[in-house]
Amino acid sequence: MEQHAHSMDDLFNQLGQSQDSEGILKFIQANQPLAGDVRLHNAAFWSPSQAAFLQQAISDDADWAEVVEALNSALHASA
Repeated sequence: MEQHAHSMDDLFNQLGQSQDSEGILKFIQANQPLAGDVRLHNAAFWSPSQAAFLQQAISDDADWAEVVEALNSALHASA
């Protein structure tokens, strides 16, 4: 099976968020740091459909997994 490399811009577009670099940076800054015990898909700022997508991307080790993990790391990092 061929996997596709998705960018952070692609992920934010998929999540219905602003996908330009400034919008992504503002989103991350506004929502970090995410507490260490909060899984990315359980963060309060996601809609149910966004949370389901993020959870499935990780659990299925889908094409999106790498960029979702990058977002997870960015949100758990200290500002």
